[in-house]
Amino acid sequence: MGLTGIQIFKLLPKTNCKECGVPTCLAFAMNLAAGKAELASCPYVSEETKAQLSEASAPPIRPLAIGSGENVLKIGGETVQFRHEKTFVNKPGFAILVSDAMPEAEIENRLKRFNGLRYDRVGLTLRPELIAIKNESGDPVKFEALVKKVKSETDAAMILMSEKIEALTAGVKASSDRVPLIYSVNEGNLETLAGLALEYKCPLTVKADNLEALSGLAEKLMAAGLKDLVLDPGYRTLRRAFEDQILIRRAALLHQNRSLGFPTITFPCEMTNDPMKEALIAATFVAKYAGIIVLSDFRGETLFPLLVERLNIYTDPQRPMMMQEGIYPIGNPGEDSPILVTVNFSLTYFIVSGEIEASRVSCWLLVMDTEGLSVLTAWAAGKFVGDAIGTFIKKSGIADKVKHRQVVIPGAVAVISGDLEEELGPDWKVQIGPREAAHLPAFLKMGN
Repeated sequence: MGLTGIQIFKLLPKTNCKECGVPTCLAFAMNLAAGKAELASCPYVSEETKAQLSEASAPPIRPLAIGSGENVLKIGGETVQFRHEKTFVNKPGFAILVSDAMPEAEIENRLKRFNGLRYDRVGLTLRPELIAIKNESGDPVKFEALVKKVKSETDAAMILMSEKIEALTAGVKASSDRVPLIYSVNEGNLETLAGLALEYKCPLTVKADNLEALSGLAEKLMAAGLKDLVLDPGYRTLRRAFEDQILIRRAALLHQNRSLGFPTITFPCEMTNDPMKEALIAATFVAKYAGIIVLSDFRGETLFPLLVERLNIYTDPQRPMMMQEGIYPIGNPGEDSPILVTVNFSLTYFIVSGEIEASRVSCWLLVMDTEGLSVLTAWAAGKFVGDAIGTFIKKSGIADKVKHRQVVIPGAVAVISGDLEEELGPDWKVQIGPREAAHLPAFLKMGN
């Protein structure tokens, strides 16, 4: 496990220079131990200490990245067994399987589903990240052609799967700039694939029939200089695969077993032929504790629930989901359109914006940063009060978009209207809106 704040503090220069952004070295050490600061923020730490702290404070499960550009999948980096202890860090990636033995039409359809199945929810885009490309034909040329096709037609992070060294080599060469995951190392090909992964700086999957053999292979690869590994314990039954996920996490977190301190890959696609059962198995591995989940195909009715489950589990429970502060046009507002103001708690924003859309009255919705708190909670905390809202409105630029000077506030905080009018000045009028967002359509229609 990582060092405590006190242990880290003993290794720091203790200058209290404040250049790291906090008042004391002790405070910086505590932030570092909690994962809220980077060691590079300290300008006076020695190289020896950097090396020592980097190794000692590294997450028990090594983080790594697959893919490039905007669609980089980061997995690993976990520090707790249970989400309520702190939070889970990097969400698992979902992969769709394509094979070079599939008909061309089926490949096209799967790539189309990969590109198309994306959902907007609470200000986020929920989507799958990976395509697992399997060399079932045994032909390196066909495999390379499919890799190039996937690369050119999608932004997918890729998993290259083959038992043939020639095929994997051709696939990696064709997609090395996409940083694919190579699948997979065993005792027979360890030296060759280790060299391939080192040459092209790609992560590598380690597969074995049991955890002891898996740990032994990982140790050999680590000794060869490879650090970005993904573990496949090999079992393709739900019970054994589920047990191995837990054992690997416990070994890394509780027993500091570095040879098992890597993210894992699971294959629900190889555990059943029933699409609904496959989705249930995948849901199990979202919770416990897969880094990558490979599905036989994507269907909206099964993929969307998995994406929402992943969102819920991998959202930090200590940090509310927030919208960015600013002006949000709802509909096609103009210079005469109403102005409404609300907080930046995501759920509040989507409820309010949804009701405004339902009213078919175009509006300007001002979303104020209240650190993700709801309306009443933000008001009680002094973050959604008259003077603060007035300052926000004046700085927002909304006055340049409308010719009137009237703003609607939530009815639940009607008490702030006087303070807000005083802050905005005599040109502005504050109107009290309904207490419940559900009443906004009638309110807006009545005002028009």
